[in-house]
Amino acid sequence: MLSQEKNDLLTRVGPGTPMGGLLRRYWMPIAGVSEFDKRATKPVRLMGEDLVLYKDLSGNFGLIDRHCPHRRADLSYGMVEPQGLRCNYHGWAFDASGQCIAQPFEDTAFPERNVKCNVKTKAYPVGVRGGMLWAYMGPLPAPCLPDWEPFSRSNAFCQIVLSELPCNWFQCQENSIDPVHFEWMHDNWGKRLREGDGATYAAKHLKLDFDEFEFGFVYKRIREGIDETHPFWTIGRVALWPNCFFLGDHFEYRVPIDDENTLSVLWKLTHVPADREPYVQASIPTWQGPVFDEKGGWITSHVMNQDFLAWAGQGRIADRTQEHLGASDRGIVMVRRRFFEELDKVAAGEEPKGLIRDPARNVRVALPMANNDTTLRGMTTEQIMKEPRRRSHLTSFILQAGQPAEVRQQMAQAMGVDVQAQDVIVPWAANANSASGAGSA
Repeated sequence: MLSQEKNDLLTRVGPGTPMGGLLRRYWMPIAGVSEFDKRATKPVRLMGEDLVLYKDLSGNFGLIDRHCPHRRADLSYGMVEPQGLRCNYHGWAFDASGQCIAQPFEDTAFPERNVKCNVKTKAYPVGVRGGMLWAYMGPLPAPCLPDWEPFSRSNAFCQIVLSELPCNWFQCQENSIDPVHFEWMHDNWGKRLREGDGATYAAKHLKLDFDEFEFGFVYKRIREGIDETHPFWTIGRVALWPNCFFLGDHFEYRVPIDDENTLSVLWKLTHVPADREPYVQASIPTWQGPVFDEKGGWITSHVMNQDFLAWAGQGRIADRTQEHLGASDRGIVMVRRRFFEELDKVAAGEEPKGLIRDPARNVRVALPMANNDTTLRGMTTEQIMKEPRRRSHLTSFILQAGQPAEVRQQMAQAMGVDVQAQDVIVPWAANANSASGAGSA
């Protein structure tokens, strides 16, 4: 367990907090580029700050304070211009740096005063990568926006799913270093939901290991039916520092909205079958993933929806003063210790873990990847359709509920097969000779 003081250190992310200061030194995904095909502005709340993300008429993105510094009008209702965003209340305009560039009445009646040069609002850099828009809120100069290798894969259909969760970011991220939860939540409990109380139990975890590397942590596991030659042991899965889970075919980012709410950002790729190559995706769709059903209950049909329920079930902010950790939680302890160490480093003026400063190095940066087969790279339609788990990744979207019909249709056209609106989670099955037993969480 942790003291209340240490729990607060891990969970409080607002301006001026130690964890807020650490996380602001990393780029955070906050939206999809494709969202701005049909809108010009989007209000966002990020680490306790209310902001507005916009795309101006020149195609450039900006992120500034949501409230106009004139008389605090809501700039999410503003008008985009060739350069920047204009307030709809009195017409003051601001560029991406936050500088006021127009005050219509003042510029007309008293041009000699040039008052606007003394007015500036809060603004943060925006980057584009993998069809996502990223914000950097820390001290300048900003580090490189990581170019993880999957973001530039060819012959892949990608999609972005956004969901807002009523809980703190850290309990979401702890899931990234918790292998045993998959056996119980997604396999055993998932089977109970589908099959009832007579469902048999899934393969047990027999052995765990945890390692740290430059960009995060790796967990390794052996379950009944596999041995130490399996990629789950030889490679493992990545808890990507500081707030992401990488599983080969997708990234799961847990972005703090504030202390009690989190934006889940899922970036998922699925390689088209080899017989469908070459394939070039014109635009990566972004959609909102629901977390509650029409009756207000938690959706439990899909992998990440099950995770959402577990995270939020710990409370808005998990009370770690009341927990009792077990042997499977060794990775949790390692990650917490690293965060405390990094908080101390930042307080001492040092560079925190995992930043990339050299642009030459920031080119298709590779990460450990045990789930290579679930990306379906290099496999023909015939090969994929013969194996149940691979087939599920081709013909359905098992990660989150609510995939819109138009996105499902785009995916079907790319894959050359029918994509189902909903599918059951294929139970984990051991295969000592490949990673085809790879689950999704």
